[in-house]
Amino acid sequence: MDSMAIPAPPVSEESNRLHDTFKSLREGLAAEIVGQAQLIERLLIALLADGHLLVEGAPGLAKTTAIRALSSRLEADFARVQFTPDLLPADLTGTEVWRPQEGRFEFQAGPIFHPVLLADEINRAPAKVQSALLEAMGERQVTVGRATYPLPKLFLVMATQNPIEQEGTFPLPEAQLDRFLMHVHIGYPEAEAEAEILRLARERAREAMTAPAAAPARIPLEDVFAARAAVLELHVAPAVERYLIELVLASRNAGRYDADLGRRIAWGASPRGSIALERCARAHAWLAGRDYVTPDDVRAVAPDVLRHRVLPSYEATAEGWDGGRLVEALLQQVPLP
Repeated sequence: MDSMAIPAPPVSEESNRLHDTFKSLREGLAAEIVGQAQLIERLLIALLADGHLLVEGAPGLAKTTAIRALSSRLEADFARVQFTPDLLPADLTGTEVWRPQEGRFEFQAGPIFHPVLLADEINRAPAKVQSALLEAMGERQVTVGRATYPLPKLFLVMATQNPIEQEGTFPLPEAQLDRFLMHVHIGYPEAEAEAEILRLARERAREAMTAPAAAPARIPLEDVFAARAAVLELHVAPAVERYLIELVLASRNAGRYDADLGRRIAWGASPRGSIALERCARAHAWLAGRDYVTPDDVRAVAPDVLRHRVLPSYEATAEGWDGGRLVEALLQQVPLP
């Protein structure tokens, strides 16, 4: 792995400043969201890789708190939409309102035009609403009537799903799942983290009765865009790129490595999966303070990048396999460079 590294160029003051900014951002989020280090890292990777996040976990695991805390530390507005079966596309995108005094329609923008959007329990909304979100996530624009409106340059959607209650839900179609950069599963915190959560809850309750907490310093969006540009400049050795591609190709033809694994995969990842895997691996390496990507960066993000893009066959589903388990099997089969 050391042979894939390249000599590091001189580190500029600007590069150091950006790394320090995101280090402080991570530490601030970790102090507020205890026991969810993976969720915090995935949020930062999505921010750096200019993608969207689908988070699945039981209620009460700080999913809403995490995205709200991130937006409070950015110079970006935040909106939350509670997805329900009676939600309409216009409730999300906005609608045209008739102004009789002026004899014209005026467009009233919906919550989707906020730079940071929480789509809470996204699978409870019907297909029409999901298709409206699909255009926004895929093309960064919204079409209402005959007019098309661009979304903000920074546009980050974090959608949540509840794995417990499935009654009255509408499963997300594969086309929309593919628009998410990562699909993250989060679980319950450990005992020590739970104790820290109790301590923080007591402190916040006391602060609420005395004086409101001071607002955290906000990061200019120019710094976010500069960090994104820095991520794209990281070096990816040909061997690492080939390993990344082999992982995606193996998801489409796993029978080359293992016949049983091949029959368990109905559909593999698309080229969008390759792009997402590279962008996330770059962001993971940048957050670690490196200017090059290693196979370990690829392996670290592969389960969350590919689990919703690798679909199990009916037979595999009956045997208890899901996308995440299939990706873990692929990581074991595809040899490291």
